[in-house]
Amino acid sequence: MANHATEERPAATSSGFVYVTIGLVGLLLGIGLLLTKPMGPTLAVLVLAVLLALWCLGGLYMLQPNQAAILMLFGSYRGTDRERGLRWANPFYSKSKISVRAHNFNSEKLKVNDSRGNPIEIAATVVWRVDDTARASFDVENYEAYVLTQAESAVRHLALSYAYDNFEEPGAPSHSTEVTLRSGTEEVSAALSRELQQRFDQAGLVVVDAKLTHLAYAPEIAGTMLRRQQAEAVIAARTKIVQGAVGMVELALKGLAERGLLQLDDERRAAMVSNLLVVLCSDHDATPVINAGTLYA
Repeated sequence: MANHATEERPAATSSGFVYVTIGLVGLLLGIGLLLTKPMGPTLAVLVLAVLLALWCLGGLYMLQPNQAAILMLFGSYRGTDRERGLRWANPFYSKSKISVRAHNFNSEKLKVNDSRGNPIEIAATVVWRVDDTARASFDVENYEAYVLTQAESAVRHLALSYAYDNFEEPGAPSHSTEVTLRSGTEEVSAALSRELQQRFDQAGLVVVDAKLTHLAYAPEIAGTMLRRQQAEAVIAARTKIVQGAVGMVELALKGLAERGLLQLDDERRAAMVSNLLVVLCSDHDATPVINAGTLYA
């Protein structure tokens, strides 16, 4: 037989101020009759007044803002009361209070592999709240423990679904639209929220927000990956420097030729290009050698 999810429904409750007034009046009436040493009909009125006071005062309970009460009658769910303040319900109802405020959960740092098999450390923070009190109470054993387990499982699955970073050849135009854990912050957060919501639906919970709070390579490969990133940064910088130097040399040779300041054969042109590239691409200041003779000496 299939299990059907329990749906929250409003309970039949009332404001408690009317009942506390009636209960106190009945209690005072009973005390007054008791002092008169009642007999016969007066005793019956005394008993009724005391029972009325117990009925009215026994059903009172109080709810704070963003708090609900689940009402049960001998194991049968009778509804949920979300009205705040002094409330009254059948005294035979058992009343279990449940918070519907936002809760915050910070996961532990988990060591998992990303989609490329690289070991990484990942953690997330999840903001959630109870939306359906009946499901949270009856469809899962412990909804707070359920959140911890499902959040950890969702974070692990998220890490397996994306690469930590996207490595491309330096200087090459980027044609990749791959979303990674490191670069696709918004997309990854949205994916985490969607998966958590799918898991939380069974327990009647709502994901308010979910974001990664820690993301790093595992210690055993962190050093290697750092050197790789540094090498890629150096290569990318060198590529840009060389591209700029070639443009400057081309501009210099073109300017000399247009003004007729210098006529070079192929061998001398190659030597000048080489010297200019060395000067422009060097990490250190150039130390020129002054030729006191002619260019062709």
